[in-house]
Formats: sequence, structure tokens, C-alpha cells
Amino acid sequence: MHPEWDDERINAFGMLLEAYAAVVGNVSRDLDATSEIALSSFGILLRLARSPGRRLRMTELAAQASLSTSGLTRLVDRLEEVGYLQRQPSASDRRSLLAVLTDLGAEVLAKAVPGHLESLERNMADPLGPEGLRRLTATLEELRDHARRGPNPPAPCF
Repeated sequence: MHPEWDDERINAFGMLLEAYAAVVGNVSRDLDATSEIALSSFGILLRLARSPGRRLRMTELAAQASLSTSGLTRLVDRLEEVGYLQRQPSASDRRSLLAVLTDLGAEVLAKAVPGHLESLERNMADPLGPEGLRRLTATLEELRDHARRGPNPPAPCF
């Protein structure tokens, strides 16, 4: 076996991917069981709810959600069809569209949050404890920020 195949950096990256997949799988199943929206939809609605005026430019929403423009468009189409959000032209840039959270979307999100928080408690907060959760958050933020400004920043998703 090549010694570099057992490098701790490779192991750490593999554990990050495995942990991500396991936690997201559990949280997604929990949300499916306790609400009427999937995790991908929940994330979009939450980003809008936490934004000024409950609205974001579609390109900004795609970047924040790590989705391609076409992927976001398909998801927004479904969310708009059920009345959880709507598209509006931007007043400041007529070429841009805004995704805007509707009152119905905010209601659905509000109903989903308690179950989602319980799932996050079971799947992240409990195993790590309060200090571990703070360290994880700080570490992930540091990795994200470094990747965004690093020598090889990721290409835009759109």
C-alpha cells in the first residue's frame, strides 16, 4: 500500500464527507416525517426568511444554496407552484429576478422548524455537546471562508 493513501488529510476529508452524508440523511428523513417540505426546500425557504425583506436575487440564492442556476430554477418552480414563494423583477436591476418568500411559505417553514430543531439536537448538538458544536461551527466557517478566498476559489455554481 502507498503510504500517502493513509495520509491524515485524506482521512479527515473522508470523515467530513461520511459525517455530512450520515447527518444530512438522518435530518432529511426526520424532516420528511415531520413536515410537508423536503430538506432542499426547507433550506431555500429558510434562506429567504432570514434575508432582508424575505427576498434574494436568484443568483445570490443559487450561490448560497450551492446550486446551479438551472437546479435552483427547477426547485423555485416547484416552490412557486405550491405558493411558498414567488418571483418578482428587481426594482434596482430589471435583468434580475428576486425570489420572495410568501406568507404561506413562512407558515410552512414555521411549522417545520420545531421538528427540524429536534432532529438537529439529536444528530449534531447532543453528540458534540455545546462546546463541540461551537467548535464545529467555527471550524466549518473557517474552512468555508478560506476556500472562498483561497488560491483556487470554487467556480460559481451558475
